[in-house]
Amino acid sequence: MTKKSSILRWSGVIALSSIFAISCQKEVSNEGSELLNDDMANRAVVDYSKYSGDKRAEACRVLTVDNNTDPRGAALTSKVWPRGQVITVSFIGGSDFVRERVIFYAKKWEEHANIKFNFISGNAGTLRVSFVEGAGSYSYVGTDALRIAQNQETMNFGWFTNNTPEQEFSRTTIHEFGHALGLIHEQQHPEANLDWDRDFVYEYYAGAPNFWNRQQVDINLLNRYSVAQTTFNDYDQYSIMHYAILGRLINQSTNTPNNTTLSEGDKELAGILYPF
Repeated sequence: MTKKSSILRWSGVIALSSIFAISCQKEVSNEGSELLNDDMANRAVVDYSKYSGDKRAEACRVLTVDNNTDPRGAALTSKVWPRGQVITVSFIGGSDFVRERVIFYAKKWEEHANIKFNFISGNAGTLRVSFVEGAGSYSYVGTDALRIAQNQETMNFGWFTNNTPEQEFSRTTIHEFGHALGLIHEQQHPEANLDWDRDFVYEYYAGAPNFWNRQQVDINLLNRYSVAQTTFNDYDQYSIMHYAILGRLINQSTNTPNNTTLSEGDKELAGILYPF
């Protein structure tokens, strides 16, 4: 293994052995910090029921095509697009205003990566972006989009409307197009070392709105990618690819940051993966 100092300054991208999509959570706020503090002070009597239906629980879910529940495994290069690639993008639904905001924020990656998103009319894009309400937000990872049937979406934004705050357009759009470029979730970085309270995590995500079983929680949150599977350097809580995680889930009194723009590490990684 190459020493960390000689490889990327950020978490890496990973190529996956099976096609899968990653859907992403809505914004996690710092509201309810008094609940976090109370729970941290007395973990033995945590009332899990008070978290049922908590909007902060809406989280990313790995969607496999071949029913393989382990998303980890193959070569790094198989999910990254060729340097200088022009990737066509078409829309399925969505208002003109919402489409314009998606285009604006998707192109933030072009400022740091030698890659272009060419938004076209019709439904013939290499990436096909839908806006199905209630379906969550997700994207296939990198070149896996090439293996999805032309009549199916490769990305979805499940909560964008004409009234969506600008920060939410920024946060979710940049994040999903990061997946489209091959990036993984930062909290599953090999060296993240988050102190998950596993019992509470299982209870939290078993309730509304996710209703996940233990295996789904493991796949989507608790399993980390191995060193051998990733190219990475320092774990970065400020990455646009990091969840905003309720502090109570990781045995701390504060939530992780709610990142809405590219971090410096994100920018550098984009330039390394797609150099000009």
